[in-house]
Amino acid sequence: MLNIGTVAVIGLGTMGAGIAEVIARSGFNVVAVEMNPESLEHGRSNVVGSTSRAVKRGKLTDDEQESLLGRITFTCELADLAGADLVIEAIPERLQLKAELFAKLDQITGPGAILATNTSSLSVTDISVATTRPAQVVGLHFFNPAPVQAFVEVVRTVITSDQTVEQVQRFAQSLGKQPVVIGDKAGFIANALLFGYLNHAVSMFEQKNASREDIDTAMKLGCGYPMGPLALLDLIGLDTAFEILDTMYKQGRDRLHAPAPMLKQMVTAGMRGRKSGRGFYTYEEPNSPVVVPDALTPPARRAQQVDAQAIRTVGVIGSGTMATGIAETFARGGYGVVLVARSEQRAQATVAQIQASLGRSVSKEQLTADQAQQALQRITTADSMFAMAPCELVIEAVVEDLSVKQAIFTELATVCSPHALLATTTSSLAVVELASAAANPERVVGMHFFNPVKAMKLVEVVQAVSTSQETVATAVAVVESLGKHPVVCGDRAGFIVNALLFPYLNDAVRMVEANYASADDIDLAMKRGCGLPMGPFELLDVVGLDVALEIQRTLYLEFREPGFAPAPRLEHLVTAGYTGVKSGRGFRPHGQ
Repeated sequence: MLNIGTVAVIGLGTMGAGIAEVIARSGFNVVAVEMNPESLEHGRSNVVGSTSRAVKRGKLTDDEQESLLGRITFTCELADLAGADLVIEAIPERLQLKAELFAKLDQITGPGAILATNTSSLSVTDISVATTRPAQVVGLHFFNPAPVQAFVEVVRTVITSDQTVEQVQRFAQSLGKQPVVIGDKAGFIANALLFGYLNHAVSMFEQKNASREDIDTAMKLGCGYPMGPLALLDLIGLDTAFEILDTMYKQGRDRLHAPAPMLKQMVTAGMRGRKSGRGFYTYEEPNSPVVVPDALTPPARRAQQVDAQAIRTVGVIGSGTMATGIAETFARGGYGVVLVARSEQRAQATVAQIQASLGRSVSKEQLTADQAQQALQRITTADSMFAMAPCELVIEAVVEDLSVKQAIFTELATVCSPHALLATTTSSLAVVELASAAANPERVVGMHFFNPVKAMKLVEVVQAVSTSQETVATAVAVVESLGKHPVVCGDRAGFIVNALLFPYLNDAVRMVEANYASADDIDLAMKRGCGLPMGPFELLDVVGLDVALEIQRTLYLEFREPGFAPAPRLEHLVTAGYTGVKSGRGFRPHGQ
């Protein structure tokens, strides 16, 4: 086996400089190559700047930085790579450019040297055949920032030797990285899943289903993602994103990877994201992370745009987890709450759950005993819809069955004031279907709370074609008064969060179905490579595979997009009763 001692890195942009730094930090000698003196100096400043910031944060000492930089030789000559044991290419994502470079490296490096590409989307096989040693060519895909991200994809082709793969795996582990070995498929694991999701977000914005801020906020607050999809695209670079999507689409012909037209238009117009100072957002200056207001920036409090109706008493219909959480949240927010359940016994049981929850908040010093008692006293119960008569806002939170919900809205039309707002907490049904059952459809709005209601800040305010602006403004004002963050979106299946989240989860299931990667490796890739709080299979088991299947079916029925059709593996697991944590088994077994 080749003993890797000297490593070469070609291309010192953000990725290449980061890769050179992390390799030198691990004790290897590095030959860092750029095409001209200006680019070389820029690459050197990237490494010096990054390591200097590490010194300031206490991650490196001054002596360690000096030693690290001393292990890197900066050069513009490819001939200086003759003694390298491993060469890692990190130049722009153009196949011809990479193939020409690998043909040159084949002539310059020793016969035992391994040649690796950091490509995130191109075919490693196409690159490897430009050499006379395709068995020694491999993909080694680092994630940005390379010194921080502890995950790498090792991409083997049908020609790559087992020995080469094993050596590269060991090398990655010596850097403190977790390598996952995968086949040469467009996008590999992380990008194949991530960029389909990002592309869908662009389409959602392009179709004016929601504002850029609301799309990004929804995914941060609703899913715990570190960045919203449009802000992330600005960080990655819209030109880079377009190239990756275009490459994946040409290789796999998956329509979900066909770049959204807006993406190409923005790139053509020079709106490349942070690097150009303007993308989906406008930045203080090129390469600045500071967003500045522009023509699309909404007012600080959207409810001020239209006069909102005053709400004092709120009706909540239901006795399940969501209804309980909503009733408690409104009572804590100072509203009078009328809770209607199918029986007085169910209603009283719900109040008992609220009382216990308030007690836990008191014990955690989140509320005083007096505040908890006052909140409880604001709740009255009933088993008849007639109790909703004095309510200015009524929220139904019953089972996700269209006929059941429509019957409720029809009955509310005969009980409530014509000025009352009627809201549904549905997460998948069309709000307009419920509005059509009401006497005043302009007064019907979606208010999709997230579970657990008390903890989750996000509420999707869903505007049907019949919903008035005053109704939307009132719903937004109410949500803000609860200390939560409203996002306004159109009445389409999945709204924002579910529409973006569940196709991504479905794509992950398809990846396992195709035996491309295991559920464990995919979860690792998305957590370590993309910084997500949970992997897709962890999340599916928590959400419930039956719930995921129903949402995916709803999305497919509305959009008729072949890529949205539920993965057969998902349907089979649900049929077998494997619905996730709640059944003790989903994609993984769960202890009882």
